[in-house]
Amino acid sequence: MTRTRLLAVASALAVTGGAVTMLVALVAAPGSWLLGYVSEAGTAGVPFAIPYRIGLVTLAAGVALLGAAVRVPLASPALFAAAGLAAVSGVVPCTNRCPLPPYEPTTPADVVHASATILGMLTLAAAMASIWWYASERTLKHLAAVGVALTVPLGGALGLTMLLAGRGTLGATLERLLLAEAVVWLVGTALVSMRPKST
Repeated sequence: MTRTRLLAVASALAVTGGAVTMLVALVAAPGSWLLGYVSEAGTAGVPFAIPYRIGLVTLAAGVALLGAAVRVPLASPALFAAAGLAAVSGVVPCTNRCPLPPYEPTTPADVVHASATILGMLTLAAAMASIWWYASERTLKHLAAVGVALTVPLGGALGLTMLLAGRGTLGATLERLLLAEAVVWLVGTALVSMRPKST
């Protein structure tokens, strides 16, 4: 097995393992797992907060491994940046209920966490766009095109919802859809990258 395929396998396993760990921690948190921000599962005092953060850092490692595997111009640096920002988001949790301006008073940790999360999704979208534009493998290009087509409107709608309406059911739903789509794209891209070049 080539180095690229090994990196892709490791990426798929890390992203999947990290995402599943985060989902379990989210479901185990008090209240409905479909409400509030996903990051609330990692706040201090919440059951399984530490596993949630570990899951996010593991997922971030998977993103970095994918960056090493794809070797597409501009995409790899964007994936490395997204991985670093996701790791920051996991290491620096938000406070209770993850308050965000302009509706709620925030702490420096809240600002760092939210900024890393938002910038991480933006750089991930940039990686998708780069693969769509530069990749020679058709399946990778198609996956990236679908990723961009879903990430941009979902991310834009989520950003506007957070800015104009604040916390609510719509924002929670959009966030979960955006994160699920990102995980599916990451794993799908890793799986395609595992295939021998001849296929």
